[in-house]
Amino acid sequence: MAPGFWDSPQQAQKDMRYLAGLKATVELWQEIQMQNTSLLDLVELASEEGETSLEDQLTKEADQIAQTLANEEVNLTLSGPYDDRGAIVSIYSGAGGVDSQDWAQMLLRMYTRWAERPHVKAQLLDVSYGDEAGIKSATLEIVGRYVYGYMMAEKGVHRLVRLSPFDSNHLRHTSFAMVEVLPVAEDDPDILIRTEDLKMDVFRSSGPGGQNVQKVASAVRITHLPTGIVVACQTERSQYQNREYAMKILRARLLERALEERAKEVAVLKGKHVSVEWGNQIRSYVLHPYQMVKDHRTNLETSDTEGVLAGQLEEFIKAYLLWKV
Repeated sequence: MAPGFWDSPQQAQKDMRYLAGLKATVELWQEIQMQNTSLLDLVELASEEGETSLEDQLTKEADQIAQTLANEEVNLTLSGPYDDRGAIVSIYSGAGGVDSQDWAQMLLRMYTRWAERPHVKAQLLDVSYGDEAGIKSATLEIVGRYVYGYMMAEKGVHRLVRLSPFDSNHLRHTSFAMVEVLPVAEDDPDILIRTEDLKMDVFRSSGPGGQNVQKVASAVRITHLPTGIVVACQTERSQYQNREYAMKILRARLLERALEERAKEVAVLKGKHVSVEWGNQIRSYVLHPYQMVKDHRTNLETSDTEGVLAGQLEEFIKAYLLWKV
């Protein structure tokens, strides 16, 4: 209600998002307080009446509160300026040919399945299919609170070891894929994009999609002339929608560029520079000769490879967040 609050719509929207985050935090702790009070009243009643049949219910409710508190303890590590935002997740196949393209598609499925949770939504923004199988690259937008903070655990090189389904001799192959994670930068007042700085090209989409996708030039490629950043989108039938998705990716890449510049300045002040680029894998997924997924940063490992590839990443994400601090 302050005079002039809405004079700058972008800043006002940023403040409203911040307010919504604070409101959600307060409501969460008020709910925990109510649950705790209710549980204590139930314990007191059961004690006075000498009632033992409520033991299982009391234990279950206490465990639920404990789990909520454990989750919030992990969330304390998410204090970065963009940790509470959604994320733009890009997957690129690496060394390994068709096997790596298939591995990239497996990772895309893994993150899509991970996003099948309350208050989280995933949208495929762009995909480039392989010539034989799998994908060369894909970009996924995952919207939800703290998604960027969580998904930072996935940034880096992922290695797969398995018996290749594409090898006639059925030999063991090692495949690599790169995962890039950017914060959603839509309506960010720090990112200014001028129309005259953009070059847009349209072309026909490739890969699966039906006759309309093949015949109509609906795919969009946008070049940001000052930086040379190129983004593309071809997943939708509408050229307008593809342009909107491409602009989302461009905003995220420009924000990442700004963050990298700030990081370089900080690194100079600290007297060292740490490069986190394509190189050593952050996690290995071994399907043969044994079953294991191991994170090389936290040393957390599990034999439930099927569960992890189906999107059960919570333990790896929590371990990374605690390791990071």
